[in-house]
Amino acid sequence: MKNSMTICLLLLLRICTSCSNADEAPILEPANLTIEIAVFSDGSGLAEITCQAENVVEYTLDTGEDGVELLSNSDGFFSHTYSSTGTYAIEIKAIGTSGRFLRESRTIVIQVGEDGPPADEGYTTPLAYDGMKLIWQDEFNGSSLNETFWNYEIGTGSNGWGNNELQYYREDNTSVSDGYLTIEARKESFNGRSYTSSRLTTEDKFDFNYGRVDIRARLPEGQGIWPALWMLGANFRSVGWPSCGEIDIMELIGGGDGRDDVVYGTAHWDNDGTKADFGGNTQLSSGKFSDQFHVFTIIWDANSITWFLNDQQFHTMDITPTALSELRNNFFLIFNVAVGGNWPGSPNATTTFPQRMFVDYIRVFQDE
Repeated sequence: MKNSMTICLLLLLRICTSCSNADEAPILEPANLTIEIAVFSDGSGLAEITCQAENVVEYTLDTGEDGVELLSNSDGFFSHTYSSTGTYAIEIKAIGTSGRFLRESRTIVIQVGEDGPPADEGYTTPLAYDGMKLIWQDEFNGSSLNETFWNYEIGTGSNGWGNNELQYYREDNTSVSDGYLTIEARKESFNGRSYTSSRLTTEDKFDFNYGRVDIRARLPEGQGIWPALWMLGANFRSVGWPSCGEIDIMELIGGGDGRDDVVYGTAHWDNDGTKADFGGNTQLSSGKFSDQFHVFTIIWDANSITWFLNDQQFHTMDITPTALSELRNNFFLIFNVAVGGNWPGSPNATTTFPQRMFVDYIRVFQDE
């Protein structure tokens, strides 16, 4: 009888223990953390950060910004506005029911600034020159791009526009207001690319042969940023490049000291089936080309092309040799801001977005 009672008590204890364990929720560890980051390209400093993981009760975000405490929520979505331009190392934690967490760090670059017009500071040139007449101009005084003059080139071109460039060219990245044309390069995903920008041409709408070209512009900056004001031969579609010839009025290869303060003037042509080029450059005595407006000029005739920065000559070339005949034909204009490519290399953590090229005017003069 005693042994029978002992067995019954043991069975009862086992049954009660089993009931107690069944009422407790299992402890699940967090798993499979993924993070998506959208940084707004309007200069507001706003970033939207979405994180998802399995078996999570709470997420926390360390914004990487000094003086900002950890933010916490349960749905994995954070919206945070950064107060200044900079590179921020954020940290996400996904906390499970056990109190354990998954952690991942990311670096993001934030551009904070106003979207209004740039300060109208810097060099300017006159509307008239002795012995010359103004044959074409765009002062960008309207509220949209004048498509009587300009075309939008869209997409990625062939092989990244021939240079392994990283951007997708869109109409949306061009605007005209307050007397300026703005081309904006953005860090954003679009049609398989991580950057967008704009490229404008006057092909089939305006081309010319010889004269003086003045372009007043304020340039973008940063590693991997490649603004250009340039021209291609009007026969480009029929003969291709470089047989059509190319005249680069201004190119800048952004990237810090010794790059954001240097511009290049170059010509390219065909030399028995291969590309030939001849160019020069000039450097500011102080500051960067993003600080204020400068005027980029060529004076072009049947004998030579001469490049000027703020009316100071920095390069010239003789185009009378027979082999350079393509540089004596009609040319159309191109304005663009490329991102990445063979020459500048790719953006890095120091490159802030958006980057903008502002153009105040373009004027073309010819001898009377």
